[in-house]
Amino acid sequence: MTAPGTNDPDQIKAEIDATREQLARKVDELSARLDVPARAKERAFRAKDTAVETYRESPPVVIGAAVALAGLVVGLVILRRKHAASRMSQTRRKR
Repeated sequence: MTAPGTNDPDQIKAEIDATREQLARKVDELSARLDVPARAKERAFRAKDTAVETYRESPPVVIGAAVALAGLVVGLVILRRKHAASRMSQTRRKR
């Protein structure tokens, strides 16, 4: 920054240019932070890349984890259906 009272036009112009660049970087940074769809896509791509890399390093572990996850989902679906069916039968008995 120039000292107060400095009237060197070249130095003032250089300061203005530096300030403009700083502001442009801040605006770009804030725009990137506020672009939620782009951030979500970036995270999805990173997650996919991580999964692919993990699979390449250890396929049996990834396959086992996928089977376990699928089993968990199927188990939860079955439990929810049984729970819903028991509620329906209780509701019918009360009538």
